[in-house]
Amino acid sequence: MPEIARLIGGSDCFELDFLERAAAPESAMKLGIRLHLAGLSLSDTVSILDRSGIERRRTTVHNWVQKAGLQPLNGASPDHVAVDETVIQLDDERFWLYTAVDPATNRLLHVKLAPTRNQAITEMFLAELRDKHLVDDAVSLVDSPLWMQAALHRRGFDYRYETHGNRNGIERIFRELKRRTN
Repeated sequence: MPEIARLIGGSDCFELDFLERAAAPESAMKLGIRLHLAGLSLSDTVSILDRSGIERRRTTVHNWVQKAGLQPLNGASPDHVAVDETVIQLDDERFWLYTAVDPATNRLLHVKLAPTRNQAITEMFLAELRDKHLVDDAVSLVDSPLWMQAALHRRGFDYRYETHGNRNGIERIFRELKRRTN
């Protein structure tokens, strides 16, 4: 609901002063920004703009939203958060992907890609998750080794070791992600 509250009011509720040159009509840009902030995907937003006679790419609409400083708000407040990390092979390099997922919706809450895996990066990931979302009262579900549990404990997160059940959502996401990157 907080995202909807940002859209109440006229089209003048945000300014387009960031524009160096206007390749599209200002009203189209405001419409595109509003549609994306309301929850439409970039593709759907571009489709609606196309129907209005304004042909733009998804990256263009994304840039409008970014430059206007009106990225969709964070602030999810889940009861449980599945937290995990996995290694991803890209060409000859290995990266560690840290992910937090709301198991009730399978919505990605926070993602961090790191060139290495260590306690400091794990704690930075958890601090960023806490800054983005209201997870202080959520139970973190982990199947990770002890360093993830230790980082959760140090950061004051309530956690539970779980290998099945609500964790299945994050494992499916990781499988699909690995399939797509390989």
